[in-house]
This record gives sequence, C-alpha cells and structure tokens, in this order.
Amino acid sequence: MGQKIFLRESYNFQFNHISRTVRLWLLKFLIKIRILVKGVVKIITRKILDIVEPVYVLEGAGVLLRRSIATATLDYVDPFLLFDHFGSKNPGDYVLGFPMHPHRGIETVTYILNGHVDHKDSMGNSGTIGRGDVQWMTSGSGILHEEMPKEPEEGILEGFQLWVNLPKRLKMTEPRYRGVESSQIPKIEHENGQVIKVIAGEYEGVEGAVTDIYANPTYIDIYLPAETSLDIPVKKGYSVLAYVFEGEGIFGNSESNSQNDGTPVLATKMIIFDDGELVRVHAHKKSVRFLLISAKPLNEPIARYGPFVMNTHEEIEQALLDLQNNTFVK
Repeated sequence: MGQKIFLRESYNFQFNHISRTVRLWLLKFLIKIRILVKGVVKIITRKILDIVEPVYVLEGAGVLLRRSIATATLDYVDPFLLFDHFGSKNPGDYVLGFPMHPHRGIETVTYILNGHVDHKDSMGNSGTIGRGDVQWMTSGSGILHEEMPKEPEEGILEGFQLWVNLPKRLKMTEPRYRGVESSQIPKIEHENGQVIKVIAGEYEGVEGAVTDIYANPTYIDIYLPAETSLDIPVKKGYSVLAYVFEGEGIFGNSESNSQNDGTPVLATKMIIFDDGELVRVHAHKKSVRFLLISAKPLNEPIARYGPFVMNTHEEIEQALLDLQNNTFVK
C-alpha cells in the first residue's frame, strides 16, 4: 500500500512542474501501461497441500473399502464429505453389499470401473449400473436405498463413491435419482493418447453427463500415457482433489512438461491441493490415471452421524426420530 501512495505522490510532483501538453501525453502513456500490466495475468499453479493414504474399512454388510475422506485423520474437504474406492478380485470382499439403509442431507455419486451393482430405493427406482456407468442420487429430506454388487464372471469389481454436501437451504429438498450409462459420458481423446472422461462439470468446452448436482462439481477421469503432460484449469477458491488409482504421476510442477519441482504420487493416493487456477500433471516413465474433483466450498456448519449430514445436532436427532417413527421418507 505504501508503494502505491509513493508512486501517486511522485506523479503529482512531476505534473506540477511540466507543461499541460506533456502532462496529458504522460497521463495517456501511464494509462496504457496500466492496461498492459492488468492484461498480463499470472496463472497460479496449485501446489500439493497434503497426500492422503487411504485406510481400509468395512462398511455395509461387510464390504472392504479404501477410504480417503471421512477418516480419523481427514473428516471432510468442503463440500466433499466422503470418498470410497471399492475393488477386489475376491468376491467375499464385496458380495454382501449394502442392504437397505437411509440417507439425508447429501448427494452421492457412484462411478463403476468394472463389474455390476444392482440398486433400488424407496422412490421405486431400480436397475443395474455397470462398467463405466454413473449413479447420482440426491437424498435430500430422506431416502432408503440399497446397493448390491454382483459377482463378476471374470475380472474384478471396482469403483468409487463420493458424497457431496447439500447446502442448508436444500437439506430437506425432494429426493432425486439419475443413472448415466457409459455411452452418455463425453470422452476427449488427445493426439498424444491422453483420454479425459467428463462425468460432471466442464472441460475444454465439453459439458459432463451429470449436470444436476446442486454443488455443481467437476468430476473427470483422466488418463495420461508416459512422457505426456496436462495442464488442467480449475477455479480459484474451489476445493480440488486428485485421486490417483493407476500408475504414477508428478503433480504440482511449476513448469509444463517438467518433473523437476513436482511431487511423484504413486497409486493409490488422494491429493489435496492448495489454492490456485491450474493443476499441472506430468506422466514420466509410467502412465497415470486419476480422478480430478473440484467444487466450491459451502462454508456451512456440518453435523454428521453415519448416513445423515445436517447443519446442527438437533437436525441429526430429528432424522433419527423420523427413522424410528417411520416418518423418515416424506
């Protein structure tokens, strides 16, 4: 601030001792310089704030998961409340599934890489989500649903579930559901072999298949072959995560096509980024595949109890009371 005042005082002093014509010319020149300086925008590359090692947990009727968000060390990253990675070659790790259970106050996004999951809910929706498909659900005021993995004929069951918080004004909104097939998810293929699937949000002018999530997140699946780099624009002030689930990438480089000052991250890890406008990734000797997820923080109080996420403990108690009185589903 002091520097700006000093410059203004210097200009005033000079103006008092030169002719009016020269002063006008100098003023126009300074305005041009100001415009040029403002036009040169320095893009801030996001640095890594933390790298989270997923922990194994048992959920549902006995499903083995790797959890990165909603653990003893990382409660949430506003507005993201939970991130699970399920996947195993052993059917015993997942076939018991998630029998009918309640949710209130959140939205869930389930993305299947391999295998199939049967689902149904208290609104009468039912079906199967398979390889590359996405299931999006707004629990709102309350919903009961179940997710039951099928034992695959070959290969493994693998996928992810993300919980996204609802703002206070929409906590008791009407529940909604949508299923998106893999064929509906836009795919961007670069000449260097990079593949970007836009599940939600927007990338390179391409809108994602899931457009109705209240938090309006970006959720993209990115594959980079070895010896390629990618600069991903993100909004300043937004929470940004990258979940590396295949290979190894170098994240947080200050220069494109470089690994000199970045951090190598080997699957499977969750990366939490500092603020900025660009996520820079380089695949060096190995290819890398990761999910890039971002959204604007809600900055609202969070009270959570299992599948219920509200703003106050009183609202949690009301959810439990509604469940006991059989008035949970409105």
